[in-house]
Amino acid sequence: MTGSLQDTYGPETICFGCGPANDKGLQIKSFVEGDTVVAAFEPRPEHQAFPGVVNGGIIGSLFDCHMNWTAANAIMAAGGLDYLPVTVTADFHVRLRRPTPYPVTLHLSAWVANVEGNRAEIEAKLVAGDQVTATCTANFVAVEEGHPAYHRW
Repeated sequence: MTGSLQDTYGPETICFGCGPANDKGLQIKSFVEGDTVVAAFEPRPEHQAFPGVVNGGIIGSLFDCHMNWTAANAIMAAGGLDYLPVTVTADFHVRLRRPTPYPVTLHLSAWVANVEGNRAEIEAKLVAGDQVTATCTANFVAVEEGHPAYHRW
């Protein structure tokens, strides 16, 4: 795969954090690099909590979406599936370790901690400059027909 997970599997997705079809959203792009899924994000002025610092809610959205795509990709690979399952967040826990500076490119890295059937536990970090500014652990579940998110990509 040469494109992002979002552009490859969900080009019409409208999600605020990762939807390519949402021109008002964050539009993050997640790329598989070996056992890690990475993304770079350029925050905009409206993403600040106060001058020079990125809002924690934006950081949470970045983690939620990036890790969701990481989980879907992991469940697909672990299950030998020929399609990307639609996953939703069961829970996520963000640790804001220090202020995330603005303006600077933010780098997300996510990896699989565990996959069992239709569930995946993912870990991630956010790096700004040369410092880890936030970390996250999260659990995701692949949903079936009948769930409101099922047809989102």
